[in-house]
Amino acid sequence: MCSPNDRPDASRRNFLSTGVGLAAGAGIVTAGALSSCASSAKAEDDSARLDELFAELQDRSSEIEPISSEERAARRQRLGQLLSKANLDAVAMESCATMDYLTGVKWGRSERLFALVVLADGSHFWVCPAFEAEKAKLKIEGEGKPGGEIVTWDEHEYPFAPLHSELRARRATRVCWEPSIRFAFVDGLAREMGQTPAPSARDLITELRGRKDQHELALLRKANELTQQAIVAASHWIRPGMTGREIGGMIRHAHTRLGLRDHWDLSLIGPAAAYPHGEARDIQIQSGDMLLVDTGGALHGYQSDNTRTWIFDGTPTERQSKVWHAVHDSQRAAFDEIRPGRAAGEVDLVARRFLEQAGLTQGYSTFSHRLGHGIGMEGHEDPYFDSGSEVILREGMTLSVEPGIYLYGEFGVRIEDIIAVSQDRAVHFGNWQKGPTSPVGLG
Repeated sequence: MCSPNDRPDASRRNFLSTGVGLAAGAGIVTAGALSSCASSAKAEDDSARLDELFAELQDRSSEIEPISSEERAARRQRLGQLLSKANLDAVAMESCATMDYLTGVKWGRSERLFALVVLADGSHFWVCPAFEAEKAKLKIEGEGKPGGEIVTWDEHEYPFAPLHSELRARRATRVCWEPSIRFAFVDGLAREMGQTPAPSARDLITELRGRKDQHELALLRKANELTQQAIVAASHWIRPGMTGREIGGMIRHAHTRLGLRDHWDLSLIGPAAAYPHGEARDIQIQSGDMLLVDTGGALHGYQSDNTRTWIFDGTPTERQSKVWHAVHDSQRAAFDEIRPGRAAGEVDLVARRFLEQAGLTQGYSTFSHRLGHGIGMEGHEDPYFDSGSEVILREGMTLSVEPGIYLYGEFGVRIEDIIAVSQDRAVHFGNWQKGPTSPVGLG
């Protein structure tokens, strides 16, 4: 719902009723409906209409610089130091967020190994199918790119012998693997080296990426502020009869206008929201329905992830109000417990016990997932807020705080915000949701 001060101007109200196709007599054609358009010209026309609808949203991605090549080089040196400290010689990885974090290079995964190897002295080299070497040079060599020797392998020999030979030449025998590596490659190198499979570098990578520097924190803050802005902007144009798919289309378009990329959306109406990752996207919203919107995007590679739940165009029932306020208060109770030195698992238990005391869950019965997850270049990454976690929170860690209650056949409520662990407490990115009748936040 919109207050009198934030309603669309008169020209765009007219535009809603005359310039765009209607959903159930009152809605609009959204980006989510564009896929059904038979004509690309029609799709472009609808996109232009959405641009007019969100004309006040401007690309804000240039307000903060992306990560520089110098910063990535410093990360590789730090990784080398972590390897030395762990008494390891090298870490190998195929294309993944860690490769992007260290080099800015992205490469599609296939059955052929393309890999980055970082050594304890901070140097690195690449492993690449020979027929792809020239393509790889375009990504690796040149100003602002990471450089590094490219070790190639031909189709008949597979990557393991050339990789082993290069490691041996660099006196690297104690090798670990980035945790997202596929087992076939770990096993292949182990067989070539006559060893058991090398260990996972999960703890090392968590130490490398888990604590964000000031530039990363600024990127994450901006990304999450923009996602909250996209949710609020789209909420002003929701009309009875629109589907979750159409609402999500508007939110994604608002993300695009604001300069976020790789955006995604999960907009769930009424009983569909009782499934945390519900699939029923074609339910039509009516006044008084509970609407759960979980969405995010990427700003220069750094992710946002926010969830807002509210009653559309109506007053919450006593039951809806009780659940919403309990989830909201449990989120704030957990937030207040976050500080360096606290175990991540303990924070999950704070929120869970709060909701148990409110009589809304028992264990995982209706609060069926962990409290939250780490976030950075990946939407979900180490560390996690789950009651089994023994991770000790440290300054610079960034995580979601997202308690929820899911009542099958009725509705679901989840409220999600991103926080950072600071020197002596937690800090919050964006605005807290103010109340159950709107996604608008309270600073």
